[in-house]
Amino acid sequence: MKNTATMRPLILALLACSAGTSHAVSFTQNDVTLDINGTINGFYVVREAKSINKATGASTTTTNSALTNGLLPGWINFVATTQAKGQDIKAHISFAPGINNNSQVVGLPIGNNAGGAGTTNPYSQIDTRNVYFSFGNSSWGSLKFGRDIGLFGQNVILSDMTLIGVGGTSNAGIPYNTTFGMIGHGYMYTGFQPQITYTTPTWGGFQAAAGIFQPSKFAGDETKTPGFQAKVDYDWKGNAPGKVWSGVVTQTSSCSVSPCATKEYTATGFELGGKVGFGNFEAVAYGFTGSGLGLSTVGAQFFGGSNGAGNKTQSQGYFLQATYKLGDTKFGVNYGENKDRDGFALTGASALNEIKNRAFTVGVYHSLNKFITLVGEFNDEQVTNVNDTHFDNKNRTFSVGGLIFF
Repeated sequence: MKNTATMRPLILALLACSAGTSHAVSFTQNDVTLDINGTINGFYVVREAKSINKATGASTTTTNSALTNGLLPGWINFVATTQAKGQDIKAHISFAPGINNNSQVVGLPIGNNAGGAGTTNPYSQIDTRNVYFSFGNSSWGSLKFGRDIGLFGQNVILSDMTLIGVGGTSNAGIPYNTTFGMIGHGYMYTGFQPQITYTTPTWGGFQAAAGIFQPSKFAGDETKTPGFQAKVDYDWKGNAPGKVWSGVVTQTSSCSVSPCATKEYTATGFELGGKVGFGNFEAVAYGFTGSGLGLSTVGAQFFGGSNGAGNKTQSQGYFLQATYKLGDTKFGVNYGENKDRDGFALTGASALNEIKNRAFTVGVYHSLNKFITLVGEFNDEQVTNVNDTHFDNKNRTFSVGGLIFF
């Protein structure tokens, strides 16, 4: 057996907005090539959180720091590619561990003594994000079977500059091994989901993808049909290269018994986005709307989509971003806002309620070399509840750190 190891450029799907170029170590035997690539990051984060009681006006401010992952966890990818009978074949499996630790005993990892209780924490398990295979060619497209990034909300998170940083909601780092970036502040999290997806060939810059996805029991206990997601992209080159896209997600959930404790319904979501570059400047604009899709203010699809009586949570949001690259350093600012109303049930709240998440991030991303990027960010977040019995929150996060792509 003869193995040859080479370093060659490889753009990782989820790391597409990286300031540097990702690389891979490749091993080829016979007609199969195995690429190994990944990323590791670490950040020092200081977060000031202010909670305001809307009924009394009293407020509480706390400041905490942490050493944590950013929006990305650690990531190691194994990608096997080959060709057979005119088909391009790919198999991808990845693992995404993190550096966070919530043990009360210094030096013990998460799960061994989580919260000092001596119990195993479920988030101590290795996060397996990509487990799929695909086949196809440039004439008819490709089919994918397995677990991979979703279609709805995919392009916007890949365009978010905080993907390689921290962004907001940094307290989410424990025990989830990631922060939220701008998730929940302009867009919902696409997630990594079981799916069977078809992607068309590219026709003059146009490409479409559609698939069936693992259903969620967000209303009732029965999922007769899978979820459905689709998106259409158009890319162009030239002096002002860019991209526009549109996407949709939908799913129906119901009950197997009658009378049903919750009213069955169909959840839907729509999105529209685009980005364009002028020299070293790039701008991104995005918006979405959802009905019964879930609490977008926490960024999760099908979480809190109704109040159990069939009233759907109505969601909407928008995201704006501008970046400028000067030499090896990229400067950026973004702003996003999500709003959810009606449907969801909160303790002490009426059926009609509204939560609004707003945040902006100012970031600096410096490519030290082709492997390492250094990052500094400031994020300001506001969470507003319309119902007077709840709290408003204001959070400010400052983070510095770096990451390596290989």
